[in-house]
Amino acid sequence: MSESTPALKTANTAGPGMRVRRDGGLGWGLKAMVGLVGLILVAPTAVVIPMSFSGGATFQFPPENWSLRWYESFFTSERWMRSLLTSVQIGLLVAVTTTILGVAAAFGLNRTRFRGRGAIRSLMLAPLIVPSIVVAVAIYGVFLKWHLNGTPIGFVTAHTIMALPFVITVMATSLAGYDRTLDTAAATLGATPLKTFFRITVPLVAPGVMSGFVFAFVMSLDEVVVALFLQTPDIQTLPVQMYNSITLEVDPTIAAASSLMVVVTSFVLLMPQFVRRKRSTS
Repeated sequence: MSESTPALKTANTAGPGMRVRRDGGLGWGLKAMVGLVGLILVAPTAVVIPMSFSGGATFQFPPENWSLRWYESFFTSERWMRSLLTSVQIGLLVAVTTTILGVAAAFGLNRTRFRGRGAIRSLMLAPLIVPSIVVAVAIYGVFLKWHLNGTPIGFVTAHTIMALPFVITVMATSLAGYDRTLDTAAATLGATPLKTFFRITVPLVAPGVMSGFVFAFVMSLDEVVVALFLQTPDIQTLPVQMYNSITLEVDPTIAAASSLMVVVTSFVLLMPQFVRRKRSTS
């Protein structure tokens, strides 16, 4: 009886309808809150996707008739396709660059002890805290002197700066659960540090590396504030093209572009979860 008393006290302190069940599940109150938050997040998508299938000449919700004309307009437009290709190319380069730098930085911060380590960690995570417009103005001013505005290198560098905190955060979480005694055990069995790294460390932190890669790619694909400062008529990312489409002209093609962005980013973000679940069940 005494063993069950703490669990009952914990359940009672959660409040009516908000308590956590003894089996670890959520009460109806927490489930309702989670459902409400999910509804708020999904609601805009439930409006944009039907609008993209409208056959009208302007934005209509709900659509009076259904058509694929705006998807056809998107995939047959040289301007939209050029911006899409630019975003994908920049996103992949940013993902690769950021993953390499972020993994190295996370390992360095996790496995070394030196004065100023906390300050360096905070500096690397600054883009998560500082407003995007402030970062964009600073990058624009520096890149203007370095003649990097409107260049692929400028876009990749700027987006790498913005995405690096995501990779470092994900990798720090992954390394926090890493058992260093595995390295010691491998060394006692005669494994070299290099072999230990590739045979033990890499497989264990691979989900974190994959998640960091995905977050960096999606962040670059969706970023618009910095891209607006770096754009030129010759190089525009898809979010910039979408912004110009809604501010400079009324083009319902943006509904199709937005729907595709939602589907692609959702699939990319869920992909590591599918891979992790498949590895756990195999």
